[in-house]
Amino acid sequence: MTATVVELLHERKRQGSVPGARRDDARLVLLIEGGSSRGAYSSGMTIAIEQLGLLPAFDAVYGSSAGSLNAAWLLCGLAEKTQHAWWDPEIMGTTINPRRALRGRPIVDTHYLVHTVYTSIMPMGFQDVLDNPVEFHPMATDARTGRPVDLHDRIHDAAGLQAALRASTAMPFLAGEPITIDGRPLIDSGVSEGVPVRTALDQGATHIVALRTRRLDEPSLAPSRGERLLLSRWFARYAPGAVDPWLRRAELRAEEERLLSDPAVVSIRPPLGSPSVGRTERRAEILRVVVDTGRAAAMAALGGSA
Repeated sequence: MTATVVELLHERKRQGSVPGARRDDARLVLLIEGGSSRGAYSSGMTIAIEQLGLLPAFDAVYGSSAGSLNAAWLLCGLAEKTQHAWWDPEIMGTTINPRRALRGRPIVDTHYLVHTVYTSIMPMGFQDVLDNPVEFHPMATDARTGRPVDLHDRIHDAAGLQAALRASTAMPFLAGEPITIDGRPLIDSGVSEGVPVRTALDQGATHIVALRTRRLDEPSLAPSRGERLLLSRWFARYAPGAVDPWLRRAELRAEEERLLSDPAVVSIRPPLGSPSVGRTERRAEILRVVVDTGRAAAMAALGGSA
């Protein structure tokens, strides 16, 4: 390896090079972890990348779950301008509403988020995402096989991008039924790959920046007895092939951590002492702090000032 990850990142920025016009043979990719409301951390981190002007230095961006949403905002150049959505009471209160479960409706309404918020309330530049020379790889999980699915080659227009974003964030039970793309039912990518490092390495990544949403002292645990009781019937009905990776969650996350410990990887995490964020956190005062904390962590790691 001729350069560290951060050195390569800033050298490419100095050169002003973009994918297809590089002076090196590295494949530098950005991985963005999700976790529903925990994605506020990785959202703040993408804001730092945008403010530092580092996005064009990457060859590809891979997103998992809420990380796919954050990736799309980064790729259309609106990560900073749209950060307020995390603490907007109307947007968060409508997107995440536990009381809907009493009426048999999804607690997390990704249809509202992608097809209303992202189109009329806070328009996403879908075409800008599609036109960006930096590749976009939103990930999902095949409900029939439990394997990770890279949706990059299935996105051809705005509608396809919207479907991919919903598939990547289709959390078991919380977000309702799987999202079907090309006849394949898909659920949240976090079931099979919390951080899509295996997919990125399989596709030739040589240098990686990973934006994380868990502190170092927050291990990923196997599903609790309560989770098993709540979700076992949902999986049996909608995603039978994904039961195994879901049950092996802790094992899969440990393997991801092993791969992410390589010297060719820079993992940016929330610092110790940062707030713990649940999947359905909606409190504006917490989420605003979380976004700011993520931004500061990425600024410090990538050579900027917080």
